[in-house]
Amino acid sequence: MRFKLIVALVEDALTDRVMNAAREAGATGATVINNARGEGRHQARGFLGIEITAQRDVLLFLVDAQKSRAVLDSIADAGEFDETPGTGIAFQVDVEEALGVQSQIQSLNERE
Repeated sequence: MRFKLIVALVEDALTDRVMNAAREAGATGATVINNARGEGRHQARGFLGIEITAQRDVLLFLVDAQKSRAVLDSIADAGEFDETPGTGIAFQVDVEEALGVQSQIQSLNERE
């Protein structure tokens, strides 16, 4: 079975919505890394010139390559990445090999 790794960097307030959308599209789970810091091209300044950085979560999805585009699109729609600047980004990369995913393969085979 071939896999893709989908990496989503999202505002922490959107994590649950994005996770639910990914599951509905075929993802079997994810690893969540909390409290990452994101910055755009220009640093956001707030009251008294203090730098403001929104907390982000990093979501890592290892998904079946055949379902990866549907999962990626669902993540982007749920997070409104293209509609609202700064809410997050997502991308996918090929995975050459993966170990420890036997239960995920069984779950995918049961769904088919």
